[in-house]
Amino acid sequence: MLPMPLDFKKWLDENGHLLQPPVNNYCIFRGDFVVMAVGGPNKRTDYHVNETEEWFYQYKGDMLLKVVDQGEFRDIPIREGEMYLLPGGVPHNPVRFADTIGIVIERQRPAGALDRLRWYCSSCKEIVYEESFVCVDLGTQLKPVIERFAGDAALRTCKKCGTVNEAK
Repeated sequence: MLPMPLDFKKWLDENGHLLQPPVNNYCIFRGDFVVMAVGGPNKRTDYHVNETEEWFYQYKGDMLLKVVDQGEFRDIPIREGEMYLLPGGVPHNPVRFADTIGIVIERQRPAGALDRLRWYCSSCKEIVYEESFVCVDLGTQLKPVIERFAGDAALRTCKKCGTVNEAK
């Protein structure tokens, strides 16, 4: 039997407490696509690299999608009511502000695909640390990687220029 449509506003009223830092996301549907509700504010300095596309829809408030576009750092604002399709393989850091809600849809990863979390040096923009993993559940898998980076000054230290980067 097919499922019934989801009243997203009602779901938020009943489940908004599930959108907790540092990632603030919660998986609503899982099939060929993964549909996540994502709240703000978040506390992340990493850039996620997903081999498949990610679709962003900003339901409430605005967000900022920091990306590395062909080696150039740039910001893509996504305002309330707007949507954006991020191509696969683009390093991105979704910056979510207080009292904002978005929906992110990702494809199930193909067999053998690796997701990566990457941190860049705040001074010289070199990669400071990167960790790869087979994505099963972003909501639970990102947090330990983020905490590992935050808890280890050696991981946050740039090998090129010596800057100790902020954890959050």
